[in-house]
Amino acid sequence: MTLLSESELQQVAAAIERIERDTDAEVVTVLAAQADDYRYIPLLWASLIALLLPGALLFFGGWLSAWQQLLAQWATFLVLAVAFRAPALTSRLIPRAVRNWRACNLARRQFIELNLHHTEADTGVLIFVSEAERYVEILVDRGIASRIDNAAWETIVAAFTERVKQGRVLEGFLGCIESAGALLAQHVPATHARNELPNRLVVLD
Repeated sequence: MTLLSESELQQVAAAIERIERDTDAEVVTVLAAQADDYRYIPLLWASLIALLLPGALLFFGGWLSAWQQLLAQWATFLVLAVAFRAPALTSRLIPRAVRNWRACNLARRQFIELNLHHTEADTGVLIFVSEAERYVEILVDRGIASRIDNAAWETIVAAFTERVKQGRVLEGFLGCIESAGALLAQHVPATHARNELPNRLVVLD
């Protein structure tokens, strides 16, 4: 992982402060190392393979007694459960849909936990990144959603996602904040000075 240094965190905070001068939106950024530890994934795969083992033995002409099959299943499960915990293997065993689902859930939890749904005019904006999953999402409260269509965020998210895939997380954040700021200034311009939520980047190790 390439979680940001202290100086890079300050750059993100400064970028948020700059764009919030021109909009009533309250922008919060979150960077997660990963959305889940996926400890259950090796166990699921090991269990599945162990359950399929008797059928595979019969298909390939092998024959074992009931006790031998049971021992073979347990041995297979234990060996694979340990082997599949190797990070290189675990990452290959996690379906993309599961990665996105876990990251999506974490983004929504952060939106609530950081009180983005309790701003003065319902103008909370969350820029969320989960680095391990290479997942980027922008969540907005109803005060923003009523003025900006979700499709308007897609280009910004796509550009940020590509930079995350390349390991250019800081560049992605700064570019995303600048692009989002221009969109917010156009549709949700500043009416008075305020700063309800912290500008710092929230980092989830």
